[in-house]
Amino acid sequence: MKPNHSPEPDQDAIRPHAYDGIQEYDKRLPNWWLYTLYVTIVFWIGYWSYYEWFRIGQSTTQVVSTAMAKIEADRLSTAKLDDASLWKMSQNATFLAAGKAVFETNCVACHFASMRGKTENPIAIGPDLTDTSWIHGGNPTQIYDLIMKGVLTKGMPTWGPVLGAKKIGEVTAYILSKHKEGEPIVVVPSP
Repeated sequence: MKPNHSPEPDQDAIRPHAYDGIQEYDKRLPNWWLYTLYVTIVFWIGYWSYYEWFRIGQSTTQVVSTAMAKIEADRLSTAKLDDASLWKMSQNATFLAAGKAVFETNCVACHFASMRGKTENPIAIGPDLTDTSWIHGGNPTQIYDLIMKGVLTKGMPTWGPVLGAKKIGEVTAYILSKHKEGEPIVVVPSP
C-alpha cells in the first residue's frame, strides 16, 4: 500500500495568485516587524501631537530664528564696541537674556529690578535707567564706559575688573533695550 501523500507540516502554504510568475507564501508577518510598525505609529501620533496639535515644540521658523540670533550674538560679541553695535546688541535676545541675568545679579541692589532707582524709591542709591535723563551721558558707549570705570563719588563701583568687557556689553545692551535709538538724551547736572 502506498502512503498517503499530504504536505509536510513544516511546509508553508502558497497564495493562489501569481504576479509575473512570482508566487507568495501565505505567512503572517514576524512579531518584531509588527512591533516596529506599532511603535512607529505611536511615535508618529506623539510627534504630530507635540508639534502640530498642541504646538509645544518649536517650529522650524523658530529654530532658524534662534540659530540666527545666536550667530548674530557671536558675531556682535567679537565686534568693536561702538554705538551702532551696542544698539544692535540691545535688539538681540541672547544678549538681553545674558544682560538681564548680570543686571539682576549685580545692579538690582542700587537700581532695583524695575531699573527705576531713585524714581521708585527716593532713598535708593542708583538713578533711574529707564528715562531719557542721564547724569554722565546716555550714548551707548558712554553708558558702557560708566559701567566699566564707575563713579566712586556717587557710589557706583568700578565693574570692569569684576565683570569683564563681555558682561558689561551685555548689561549695556539690556539697559539700552529699555530705550529707543535716536531718542532725545538730556544730560542733567549731578545732584
